[in-house]
Amino acid sequence: MTVKEYNRSVEEFADSVYRFIRADLKDEHRASDIVQDSFEKLWIHVTEIDYSVAKSWLFSTAYHAMIDIIRKEKKMSFLEDTSNADILYESQYSDLNEILHAALDNLPEQQKTCVLLRDYEGYSYKEIGEVTGFSEAQVKINIYRGRIALKNFIGKIETLI
Repeated sequence: MTVKEYNRSVEEFADSVYRFIRADLKDEHRASDIVQDSFEKLWIHVTEIDYSVAKSWLFSTAYHAMIDIIRKEKKMSFLEDTSNADILYESQYSDLNEILHAALDNLPEQQKTCVLLRDYEGYSYKEIGEVTGFSEAQVKINIYRGRIALKNFIGKIETLI
């Protein structure tokens, strides 16, 4: 990769990597640090990495750095009781974004990551597998289970509108 391609990758991919990491960590400063560290690692390996795989490489590097932080802080989330799914919202409640984020927060980390990469960032199953290290089958299962959990948490859309 050339310096020009590196600079272009910073312009094109920094925001999406940041949004992806911030959505999981909910900490702007740590998300910024992870993105910066990922681009620093890319710079160190700039001669070894082709521009065509830079986006996937950055997401994968940032994802693994985020997982390391979560493990260090012992915040690895596990499947919570379904009692959280019993939370009801008033029928006149109109902040759908807040409800969606609350639902996403209740997902296990693997499901949340796969759903965000697929539905928020638009990655293919294969690309998600490359980023997370999961097989395509595992990615599909995590997305399916995550979407079912979101549907159960949110309930009928008519009650939200």
